[in-house]
Amino acid sequence: MVRVMEQSPEAFSSLGEQDLRTHFLVQLNGQFEGRASGETFHGSGRTDILLQERDRSVFIAECKFWDGPASLTAAIDQLLDYATWRDAKAALLLFSRNADFSAVVQQVPETIKAHSRSRGAVTTLGETVFRSQLKQRDDSVREITVTTLVYNVPADRKTSDRLRPRIGRDVG
Repeated sequence: MVRVMEQSPEAFSSLGEQDLRTHFLVQLNGQFEGRASGETFHGSGRTDILLQERDRSVFIAECKFWDGPASLTAAIDQLLDYATWRDAKAALLLFSRNADFSAVVQQVPETIKAHSRSRGAVTTLGETVFRSQLKQRDDSVREITVTTLVYNVPADRKTSDRLRPRIGRDVG
């Protein structure tokens, strides 16, 4: 999906979170024969993406736009709210329209590691892919593996200019 976004920026520059999620759902449903759903009740709310296999959730994901480290911390909290005791894997799809994408990517593992439910180490699986172990919300002995994928989503010129970092302002 990220390659499609990078190669056809005009097709994605004005899309919001729900529209981007739909593109991911199309791909997942092609691969998993329609078992992926969006805005599906799970845990204590509606998760953006849920993939079920034989009455068991095998993958849950939240889609969020980066708006600084606090937005990532809130997204992790939300994802943990949706995870149940039996969930072992989850993903956070983090979209950024910031002009300095490298600065955003650099902040992601630091922010995850600092989260109150983090087990510590954050493994870098690729330039924009990070894996971490977090304690489940209601059982601190139980862990969930969270993979955070950071996407550089193109912005239209007006949005891009507004998000361009300014001196003295957090690159968020």
